[in-house]
Amino acid sequence: MTLRTLDDLGDVAGSRVFVRADLNVPLDAGAVADDARIVATLPTIRELRERGASIVLASHLGRPKGEVLEDLRLGPVGARLAELIGEPVSTLAETAPSVLPDEPVVLLENLRFDPGEEANDPSFAGRLAELADAYVDDAFGAAHRSHASVSALPELMLASGRPSVAGRLMQREVEVLSRLLHDPERPYVAILGGAKVSDKLAVIESLIDRVDVLLIGGAMAFTLIAADGGETGTSLCERERFDEVRAARARARERGVLVEVPQDVVAAAEISAKADRRTVPAAEIPRGMMGLDIGPKTVEEYARIIADAKTILWNGPMGVFELEPFSAGTRGVATAVAHADAFSVVGGGDSLLAVKKAELADAFDHLSTGGGASLEFLEGRSLPGITILEDHP
Repeated sequence: MTLRTLDDLGDVAGSRVFVRADLNVPLDAGAVADDARIVATLPTIRELRERGASIVLASHLGRPKGEVLEDLRLGPVGARLAELIGEPVSTLAETAPSVLPDEPVVLLENLRFDPGEEANDPSFAGRLAELADAYVDDAFGAAHRSHASVSALPELMLASGRPSVAGRLMQREVEVLSRLLHDPERPYVAILGGAKVSDKLAVIESLIDRVDVLLIGGAMAFTLIAADGGETGTSLCERERFDEVRAARARARERGVLVEVPQDVVAAAEISAKADRRTVPAAEIPRGMMGLDIGPKTVEEYARIIADAKTILWNGPMGVFELEPFSAGTRGVATAVAHADAFSVVGGGDSLLAVKKAELADAFDHLSTGGGASLEFLEGRSLPGITILEDHP
């Protein structure tokens, strides 16, 4: 897959460029709590500014569902961006104004305040198209959404002879994930965690065709364990998915793919840092207790497998890592991946937060900004925000 990129944009000096970014960052008391996604798009913003372009920056924030919500305004994002780039950012109160201020960097209001964004409304896209001479998509995290700023807008720009290209973040994400999808060095180990196996079934089925080992953690593991007859106490378990997980594991065996589930877990009666806890076999969790982290034997076994890998994909924590008593499993896996002599990619908001919390971010080859988009890409799906940017001969 080859994308049109900033290299194909031509001379943009004096032009206004619409940059769709993913600035969907957490806010705390009216300030940006984690600026990782803002930092990730800085190379694109800086390059365009250095090339003499002015920028119309646009993003969504949260899920306002077409309503204007004061706590989801982009003002704090604009303030943080201005600090990072060292020049003023004019944050507007409208999503698609008819007139723009004559400023070098303008940030539109939360795109999802307008119902036309999620509806992929051509008229809303048309109003956005009037704001710029070219389009750059740097929002990989939204590439799987058929939304106006991701799909209809670049189509309109191209139809009118205005370029639509990928930013540096989008370009890097596609290059890295394409390597995992088409040409991974082996052994290829995928580590999946999170709460519900139903959220990851499609990617599990896809990865079975591509990986050598699949390591499962988090609450989603209990559906696999229970489907094999294990006792999982009050752990989250999707019994309606038993047939599907059994079929997936059977196909993995046919293909010679090792699927590992936890041997032991740290269990407690409730999700609380103060709850009494103990380490028990993962398939023998006592009644009234739930598994909240993978145990030390599992960490040791997973680390042994990870150490032999040449390609590693990690998406999803191993437990309730936000609470210190249940963070050792996720931290242990993060450390193992960081120390492996492998090409390592981590994606998903919780996994990225865990890596950052463990101060290991610099040890990974790529931190993917797109959770759902990354997984859908690795399933081999066609993502609307990427398809429109492909460079066809």
